[in-house]
Amino acid sequence: MSGTSTDGIDAVVASVSGTARGLKAQLMAHVQYPWPKALRERILCACLHGTVAEICELNFLLGEHFARAALAVIQKAGLKPGEIAAIGSHGQTVHHLPRAKTPSTLQIAEPAVIAERTGITTVADFRVRDMAAGGQGAPLVPYVDWAIHADKKHPRILQNIGGIGNLTYLPPNARLDQVQAFDTGPGNMVMDAVVMALSSGRFTYDRGGSWAARGKVSEKLLSRLLRHPFLARKPPKTTGREEFGAPFVQSLLNAARELRLKDEDIIATATMFTAASIAQAYQKFIFPKISAKLIKDMQVILGGGGAKNPTLQNMLAELISPVTVLTQDDLGNSSAAKEALAFAILAHETLNHRPSNVPSATGAKRSVVLGKIVPGNSWKE
Repeated sequence: MSGTSTDGIDAVVASVSGTARGLKAQLMAHVQYPWPKALRERILCACLHGTVAEICELNFLLGEHFARAALAVIQKAGLKPGEIAAIGSHGQTVHHLPRAKTPSTLQIAEPAVIAERTGITTVADFRVRDMAAGGQGAPLVPYVDWAIHADKKHPRILQNIGGIGNLTYLPPNARLDQVQAFDTGPGNMVMDAVVMALSSGRFTYDRGGSWAARGKVSEKLLSRLLRHPFLARKPPKTTGREEFGAPFVQSLLNAARELRLKDEDIIATATMFTAASIAQAYQKFIFPKISAKLIKDMQVILGGGGAKNPTLQNMLAELISPVTVLTQDDLGNSSAAKEALAFAILAHETLNHRPSNVPSATGAKRSVVLGKIVPGNSWKE
């Protein structure tokens, strides 16, 4: 998995058994494979300005890097490629247009390259089948959230904070058709871009939220940011770099300079923007539909890179108090490995011929089996 933050590949080895609510997954190894700086810049440029030739070449180049990451994590797990049943690869999103005249999405990192280099059957390109069925192709992790995290007593919001923020709401003892899920807006994407701009590229993110912690939130700039039309749009909805990428960040920085804000105040405001957009999503689209008792019993469980930012976590907890805010790590899981593990699970379901989109989340007309399968050396029907 390489997310919208485009900071690198997360690769896991997992033991997966069962299916649907009987599914069990055990994380065996996890590696983070950072993109080389020059390659990261090429990917970011390709997302908005890439030529056909550039994207064509990057598709195969990223496939080579994904294969290396897979082989590295297999070695870390103490296993050999022949002992792996399959690879599930999300790839790298370079463009996502769910509301275009012809809705479409594009993830690259050629799975044929991954299968050829590793010899392992590779399942990839998960989003397109959901879009073909009338959905937005995202979010796809809610199926995994439901299978693993639905609780008999507590309602839960699984809040991922990667490049983009997205939530999965699970009522107590939820059925799959009761799951709500959608993108809440920016996760780390805007914060990271602001840090890169203000540090002239020396830093790619605000480690531990320390820079934001020294600043003061500009209510004037925050109010302006929260007027972004995506935040008011009703689910199902997804977003990405197309709405919260470089043009949006440049507009934010221009407005901050007009207000004569200090660098730490700009980062504090960008961090609060992410927290407030998440809280606003709960208050607009989740809390009004459930009882006060369920809100009181609610557990919000953070995952993704944003779960490692205590300043962001504290801001969110204050905005949604008295709701309990936890992290995946508090439950004994890995926040950083969550999404890569999700695509291992989705690959497992695909190979078991089981649909794994959530139409109530994506807007698809029906449940469908996701992904395309590239056979490995030991492929069997």
